[in-house]
Amino acid sequence: MNQRVANLQNKSRSKTTLRRGSWSFALQLNAKQRLLAISFLVVLVLSFLFSLVIGVYPIPVKMVISGVFGAELPSTESFLVWQVRLPRALMAALVGAGLSTAGAAMQGLFQNPLADPGLIGVSSGAMLFAAIGIVALPDQITNLWPWLSPFTVAIAAFIGSVITTVIVFRFATIHGRTSVQLMLLAGLAISALASAGTGFLSYLSNDQELRDLTLWFLGSVGSTQWIEVWIILPVILISTISLLGIAHPLDLMALGEEGAQHSGVDTNALKNRIILFTALTVGVSVALCGVISFVALIVPHLVRTLAGPTHRSVLLLSTFLGAGLLVLADLLARSLQPPAELPIGVLTAFIGVPFFLWILRGQKEVFAKL
Repeated sequence: MNQRVANLQNKSRSKTTLRRGSWSFALQLNAKQRLLAISFLVVLVLSFLFSLVIGVYPIPVKMVISGVFGAELPSTESFLVWQVRLPRALMAALVGAGLSTAGAAMQGLFQNPLADPGLIGVSSGAMLFAAIGIVALPDQITNLWPWLSPFTVAIAAFIGSVITTVIVFRFATIHGRTSVQLMLLAGLAISALASAGTGFLSYLSNDQELRDLTLWFLGSVGSTQWIEVWIILPVILISTISLLGIAHPLDLMALGEEGAQHSGVDTNALKNRIILFTALTVGVSVALCGVISFVALIVPHLVRTLAGPTHRSVLLLSTFLGAGLLVLADLLARSLQPPAELPIGVLTAFIGVPFFLWILRGQKEVFAKL
C-alpha cells in the first residue's frame, strides 16, 4: 500500500515537473537551431516588407518603412499599405504560423510525418458549413440580421469546425479516454459525409454561388479586412502558445503511449489539448481564408529535416517558417499574373503535392512492413 502511494506521488511530481518545465524546455535551442530561428525570422520580416512594397502599384521601400514608423504617406500609398496589403500580410502570417504549429503537434501526436490537421475532419466540416452559408443562408440572414450578412460564411464555417470536432471526440472517446485510431476513422467518415454534402450544395447552387464556392475552396487572403485580423489574432496566439508549451510531452510520446505515461505524461489530456487547439486553428483559418492545403504538412517536415526531431525546435521553428512562407506564397500568388491573383490554396497545393509524394516515397519501407 505504501509502495502504491509512493508511486502515485512520484507520478504526480513528474507531471508537475513536466507542466513547469515545458516552456523552458521549448526555448532551449542549440546553436544550429538558434541560427535557423534567426534565419526564419529574417525570412518573415523580409517577406512582410516585400508584401507591402510589391504589387500592381509598387511603393518605394523607403516610403513604406517611413510610413510604418509614423510618417504620413500620400493618400493612395497610405490606403494600399494600411488597408490592403498590411491586413492580408498579417492574415497570411497568422494562418501560416497557426497551421504549421498545429501540423507539427499533430505529427508529434501520431508519430507520423504524414499527419495533417485535416485528418480529423475539421477542414471538411468547416467547408460543408461554409457551403451552407453561401448557398442556403444569404437571404435569410440578410432579412433577419442585415448587419451579420458579411460574416455569414465565416461564422457558418467556424460553427462547422466546432460541431465536427465535438462529433469526432464523442466517437473517439471510450470511458473517458481518447483513441487516436477511432479519431482517424471518425474523421475519415465525417470528411466523406461533408464532401458529399458540399457536392450536393454545389449541384443546387446558381452560377454566382458556384463561383463563390469555388473561390472559397481554393483559399485566399486577398479580401482580408482589419476586423478579420482582430478576430483571428487572439485565437491563433492562444492556440500557438498553448501548443508550444507541450514540447517535452510530445518528445516523450516517441516512447509509445505507455512509455510516456510511465514518464509522467497525461496522454489523454495531451491528446485533448492538441485536438482542441488544432480544431480552433483550422476552424478559424478556414472560416476566414478558405482551404489552404499542405502548409501544415510540409513546413513541420522541412523543419524536422533541418533542425532535428526534438519538438522544442520543431514547434517553435514551424511557427516562424510557416508564417514567412505563407506571406511569400501570397506575394507570389498575386505577382505571377497581375492584376489577376492566383488563389493561395492552389499555389500551396502545387508546391505541397510533390513534397507530399517525396515524403511518401521515404515512407515506403515503413508501409511495406505493415
